Amino acid sequence: MMTPEYIQTLRRLMEFEASRKEPPEGFPALPDIPAGRYTDPRFYQLEREYIWRKSWLLAAHIDEIPEPGCYMLWDNAGQPVVIVHADTGTINAFYNTCSHRGAPVVTDERGKSRRLTCKYHGWSYDHEGELRGIRDPQDFRDFDMSCRGLRKVRCEQFGNLIFVNFDPEAISLLEWLGPIADEWAEFQFDNCRLAARAIFDLDCNWKIAMEANTEVYHVRSIHPTTIAPILDDRRNVNTLYPNGHGRMIAPTPQGKSSLDAVAVPDNIVEIATVGEIARTCTQSYGLFPNWVSPLSQYVIPPLLFWPNGINRCRMETWTMAPQWPEGHKPDLWTVNEGSELCQVLVEDTQFGEKIQQSMESYGFEGVPLSYQEARIYHWNQAADKMIGPDNIPEELRVQQVIGEEWIYPNDPRIAQL
Repeated sequence: MMTPEYIQTLRRLMEFEASRKEPPEGFPALPDIPAGRYTDPRFYQLEREYIWRKSWLLAAHIDEIPEPGCYMLWDNAGQPVVIVHADTGTINAFYNTCSHRGAPVVTDERGKSRRLTCKYHGWSYDHEGELRGIRDPQDFRDFDMSCRGLRKVRCEQFGNLIFVNFDPEAISLLEWLGPIADEWAEFQFDNCRLAARAIFDLDCNWKIAMEANTEVYHVRSIHPTTIAPILDDRRNVNTLYPNGHGRMIAPTPQGKSSLDAVAVPDNIVEIATVGEIARTCTQSYGLFPNWVSPLSQYVIPPLLFWPNGINRCRMETWTMAPQWPEGHKPDLWTVNEGSELCQVLVEDTQFGEKIQQSMESYGFEGVPLSYQEARIYHWNQAADKMIGPDNIPEELRVQQVIGEEWIYPNDPRIAQL
């Protein structure tokens, strides 16, 4: 939970942001983001090879595999994965690829079983991925079952959330989250239950859709009657974290709630430990590479963005809460039982296809970002570090202009208060 001293600093920073006439002293001018990062197949392939392969990705909630033996399929990052609640109580993830002839071990979206058994030739695996049975073993000579298990995928939990990482050498999930893990303690991720989860196809590059949720520069134009009345964009305080993560905190006008624009049941149980900032402000996090979520005393509602081609993507909406009245599951982002987006997300996504078409025109050369949009530039710097600048064509690279002095816990604005 944020300390009283840090809360006071944030309040002072809000007034600093409201009163400034230019970007803070020492904050760099941001070079244009190259156009090809949204349209060039080379950069799309680099994202697939590095970003999606080396990042921690939210894949599941424990409620989806609540008991030992439960399993589910997951392929949002372009790789076939089966996630299993093992008999030991641990959560394991494996490539859904039989070690015999490469068939999927599991074909049902979810289920419960003592063994994971391939329907092609009947090879079966336990919940630890070990090969336990093969058909007609007498037909194999010198066959060592101990080295024919399912190939593991890194899998770790933060509270009730299950993350995967395709890089066996990746840092731990807690190291990846860094100081954000401590900030999130007040939201009790280990007590959150999954209330709603849906996915929607969009006709634009995934970053176009995600970036609409990582800055407040668009609020007065796109959300004049929904978000603008409940979010003071001129007092928004952006914070940049290691590993490309970011946070925004914008106060809510007195008498308003940061959730006034979306539907939350009136009698939903609050998360008692949530502090002052989340109760009186929009406190939203961008978790590299594809998570954006406001957090409040009522719900934890991540939005996730997944590439589905260079000019197509999928937006996944989640709503989690500690508990809710019978028959009144909260769903922050959708209406009509998950079949349609709520008004706020309709506003955020309405121009995605048109933006994509414009970006593919001869007239689009790059994106000049304002100070308010610094989290987008910070994300791109982190992406290039993960890919490796030497692996990126020069015309597609971003310049590393935001230095460590602007990365939390450093903040030169505090000295300027």
